[in-house]
Amino acid sequence: MKRRTFVQLLAATPLASKIRAEEFKDIPKYKIVTPHKRAAKPGMPGPYPGKVVSVKSAKCLSEDGLKFNDEVVREMMERGMRALTGDAKAVDSWRRFISPDDIVGVKVNVVGRPWVVSSHPIVAEVVRNLMAVGVKPAQIYIYDRFQDQLDEANYAPHLPEGVNYYASERANENVDRLNYDPGVYVEADMFGEEDTRSNMMKLISQNLTKIINIPNMKDHGATGVTGCLKNIAYGGFSNVARTHDRGVSHTLSFVGELANVEPIRSRTVLQIMDGLRGVWHGGPGARTLKYVFFPRTIMFGTDPVAIDRLLLDIVDDERKRRGAISIWNRDESTLDFNNGKKRDEDPNTNIIIREPRHVEYAGKLGLGVHDIRKIQIKEIEL
Repeated sequence: MKRRTFVQLLAATPLASKIRAEEFKDIPKYKIVTPHKRAAKPGMPGPYPGKVVSVKSAKCLSEDGLKFNDEVVREMMERGMRALTGDAKAVDSWRRFISPDDIVGVKVNVVGRPWVVSSHPIVAEVVRNLMAVGVKPAQIYIYDRFQDQLDEANYAPHLPEGVNYYASERANENVDRLNYDPGVYVEADMFGEEDTRSNMMKLISQNLTKIINIPNMKDHGATGVTGCLKNIAYGGFSNVARTHDRGVSHTLSFVGELANVEPIRSRTVLQIMDGLRGVWHGGPGARTLKYVFFPRTIMFGTDPVAIDRLLLDIVDDERKRRGAISIWNRDESTLDFNNGKKRDEDPNTNIIIREPRHVEYAGKLGLGVHDIRKIQIKEIEL
């Protein structure tokens, strides 16, 4: 092990130990190995901790929610970015985060195909602004973990030629390891599994200099929601599904621990929460419209914890409106282990005792502001 890696391990241990001892129980013991140093000003929580800009427009989708209005989405993106930074021109807002020589990863979320993926007009607008700053298409990578899902989402017709598309595995089979970095990993024994390591994508550790995160507003059976934190963390490492099994989940701590690993923490400079469509139950997938809802909102920030704290309420409020149990429900009588079949039919069924406190845990790691009283929300309606 390189000496600088060992020093980072020592530096990280006291905080994690304090969290385990004083705030949370039954946290696995984590060994974090990375040669990458933390930036003096890491991308998370970034220059705007606790600040969230929320832009809403009833016109961004057709009345039935099935078609996008690209011009309205473009205006939402411009207004949101300018409100976040205070700049008069959107291109100046983007220049605060991206330079022409950056290699930029755009972390999309495509598991919710076909209905709830990082929306094509939002991704297209991100790429357009990157190019306006001076980033060439060959320096842009649209990425997620699984090639089959990325292929189905099919961003290519919406983006300029030359943009790269990258996935680290063929499919969700946990067999492809060549695209993961053996020198950057988090090791923890969750349930006595044979493989206890989760390695970071080589694309992230060896190629990218900046990351823009585009998650969706989605329910999740293990974490309560899948937002900024889970998209950037579970979407950047191998062997992550091992954290939850037979009703028990270690996602409470693992999401934040992964998001805190360098260089993900320092290189993820912008969070754009796609809430044009959302999933209120059965997430993270959305193969049908059964559990899809339409917030018609985009949220902007650099603080993933603050945005995800708001997302917890958005998803839980929608579930309450639909008469479903809360994401905070910990009643074991709601559990069903039949491959999620009953859960998919009944929104009052869980497959795991959810861990929405993963957002709070990430806040304890310094990734952002969790206290709702300290989150500043600027709302814009078009």
